Amino acid sequence: MFSYIIRRLLITIPIIFGVTIINFLIINMAPGNPVEMMIDPNLSQEDIEARKDALGLNAPLYVQYFNWLMNLLKGDLGFSMSTFEPVTQIISERLGPTILLMGTALFIGLFIAIPLGIISATKQYSKLDYFVTGGAFMGISIPNFFLGLGLIYIVSLQLNLLPTGGMVTLGGDNGLADRTLHLILPSVVLGIGIAGKKIRYVRSSVLETLGQDYLRTARAKGLREFIVINKHGLRNALIPIITVIGLEIPLLLGGAVIIEQIFQWPGIGQLTISSIMSRDYPTLMGLNLLAAVIVVSANLLTDIVYSLVDPRIKYE
Repeated sequence: MFSYIIRRLLITIPIIFGVTIINFLIINMAPGNPVEMMIDPNLSQEDIEARKDALGLNAPLYVQYFNWLMNLLKGDLGFSMSTFEPVTQIISERLGPTILLMGTALFIGLFIAIPLGIISATKQYSKLDYFVTGGAFMGISIPNFFLGLGLIYIVSLQLNLLPTGGMVTLGGDNGLADRTLHLILPSVVLGIGIAGKKIRYVRSSVLETLGQDYLRTARAKGLREFIVINKHGLRNALIPIITVIGLEIPLLLGGAVIIEQIFQWPGIGQLTISSIMSRDYPTLMGLNLLAAVIVVSANLLTDIVYSLVDPRIKYE
């Protein structure tokens, strides 16, 4: 197992390297440049070119990329072209809120999906099954931004129960209770989307497992249905569920970009939008590198969890 993990980590090096090249080319080939976003429109063309030279934007693309890569190997992602702060510092400050939001949303989604998926499978073709399945399709069909805006209007503006956005109340104590109140709406919106997709996977996986011979044998021995399903059936049904959960972790970043913007959550998603609007190349490169690392890490973690859930899986 240890040698397998080492090999996987070594394989990720050329993958991440290729991702950085592609992203660097795409970002730098986009129309416009950061200088246009921060200069005085009354400046002369000579002053504009001098500013570009100072930022290294007039150098060939391969030179810019090589300089960025050399700094990356030293642990330096450069400086933001909009705030002039170290990119590492900017991303580290935003990473915590995003992890908190993503982790809470994933917990809510799985907390809803796994029990309801099992119940829907064990009560196949019943009214409860149709109700759960219909709810799952609604969770998938409703866009996150629409649900988020709807909840803000109803829960925050009409009922005045929860704050409309942000991570803390301005001028407040910034305590745990205050942060929790701000976390509820965005995490619930993301969690509902996750639950809607995962209920179907859990239901299908459990249904397939329930038809296996070893479960019929367990029932024939007189074991209670609860033990048959949750002890013998669920563990074997978890393999495909773990796969879709592992794939969901990187996708949460994409969902968080929209939700963080709607709820003004100070995380990676909001930073991505502001970096795109200001054409902040170093910050965008750092965010793309972070996304690549998260995708690779999520896939590796999924493989490791496989072997923990099912001892029959061995990595040679």
